[in-house]
Amino acid sequence: MKKLIYKLVIAASILGGTTSCDSLDLSPEDFYGSGNYWKNEAHANSYLIGLHKQFRDNASMFIHLGEKRGGTMMSSTSIYGTVLHDSDLILNNIDKDRTHVANFQNLYSTSILQLNHYIDQVSKASYLSEEKKNALLAPAYGMRAMYYFTLFRTFGGVPIITEPKVLNEKIDIKNFYIPRASSEETMAFIKSDINKSEEMYGTDAIRQTYNKANWSKAATLMLKAEIYLWAAKVKLSDFEPKGESDLHVAKSALEGIMGKFSLEDKFADVHSTKNKENKEIIFAVRYADGEAGNSFQSYFVAYNLFLDVVYDKDGKLIKTDPFNLKGGSGPLFRQYKKELWASYDPEDTRRDATFYEAYKAQELGFENLGIIMCKFTGSINTTGNHVWDNDLVVYRYADALLMMAEVENGLGNSPADYINQVRKRAYGDNYAKHAYKGGDYAENELEILHERDKEFVAEGKRWFDLVRMRDANKESLAFSPKANYSDKKEPVLSLTEEKHKLLWPIDKNTLTLNSALNQTPGY
Repeated sequence: MKKLIYKLVIAASILGGTTSCDSLDLSPEDFYGSGNYWKNEAHANSYLIGLHKQFRDNASMFIHLGEKRGGTMMSSTSIYGTVLHDSDLILNNIDKDRTHVANFQNLYSTSILQLNHYIDQVSKASYLSEEKKNALLAPAYGMRAMYYFTLFRTFGGVPIITEPKVLNEKIDIKNFYIPRASSEETMAFIKSDINKSEEMYGTDAIRQTYNKANWSKAATLMLKAEIYLWAAKVKLSDFEPKGESDLHVAKSALEGIMGKFSLEDKFADVHSTKNKENKEIIFAVRYADGEAGNSFQSYFVAYNLFLDVVYDKDGKLIKTDPFNLKGGSGPLFRQYKKELWASYDPEDTRRDATFYEAYKAQELGFENLGIIMCKFTGSINTTGNHVWDNDLVVYRYADALLMMAEVENGLGNSPADYINQVRKRAYGDNYAKHAYKGGDYAENELEILHERDKEFVAEGKRWFDLVRMRDANKESLAFSPKANYSDKKEPVLSLTEEKHKLLWPIDKNTLTLNSALNQTPGY
């Protein structure tokens, strides 16, 4: 066992960055002792549970890679005087010396390696029927597609590794000097994996009865739609968008979701800890008391900076905790911009379900406003203590509706119906006067983006949405002032000077350890 872990550490360090033995181990302890493992179906099932646990360990990738750069978060100092984290990243101060991500987010040295091992072992397992193999492999191919898709959206072309070489071959250091595939090759591989996942699910019906913390056929269809939506629209490095052909594939995948799920009646109920398996959720990262907690504590302000210090929206001094955190509030490392809050209509129920207004002075002017993201407040456990146990939702039905709106807009059809299904829930009895009537391509695209902005705060989507969605000239909305929340009316990125920043640079340590890698163009 020690010898195998040692080999795994060598592989991880050569690819870029070292990984501790603890982070390589999944329960049971001898996961990599293939001579003692992979003897029956129970072994395969327990390994799949471990892969889901590891997916949760990687959940920070959604916020770090998919949210922070999107122009909705504050930098430097909060209105309460706390120092905000990741300010350089939030401001897109990113270069070869400030990459803000190391070792490809550690996805190779942990999750991809273990998924490759799992796929290899299950594929050749003589103790499994073909039907059972397909059932076990379908989620694995889906999760691997998600990891590679996340890397593609971040770096463009990346090394493609599909075999657990450290287990199957004699160690040769040169085997681990792996170059980046082209963006075209990387996308082709991602499509292959997600299509394998869908094929292996076969004719399985999508019902509401599955554990939504587990990868499912519905999760595969959602990811497939998102992959093909990107492939249809986004030019990255050497990748050329495929246009309508891939939009039709995305639409077909979403049609497999339509009507199988539905929106919760109230937006505030979507992320409730008492409502985790609700009818809107498609796939979520599960957090639970006594098992694992999320990181949303960093969005809340410490009591000494809040209670008896700031005022509520009625101008009254706040004397009791409005979030019922029982002393478990954090130091407020992350705060969203007031301009995002101001973009909501007061009749939009998502505003107050997402943000709490607090003013640093009794004069309730915009300059004194400091909003707290209150979408994920956790719960009180059986012992009366506060715990951070909201799930991080990866896919839900509102996402399917707004992706379908984006697909229809790309195909030259009206997206209004899909936008309005989301708005009906948001506005309730006041919906009629807020219904979207439709516009030209660019108007629709911007409207869909802003609807997503209001719907998915802190769900790890804003930066990815901004990169993917297009203006009238088919440029990314990252370069559009209309798509940003800035008092200076500036875009998130400059089209003339920062186009290369749609992709991230590779850190120096990774480049040093793997001499076959080349830096992302522009850095």
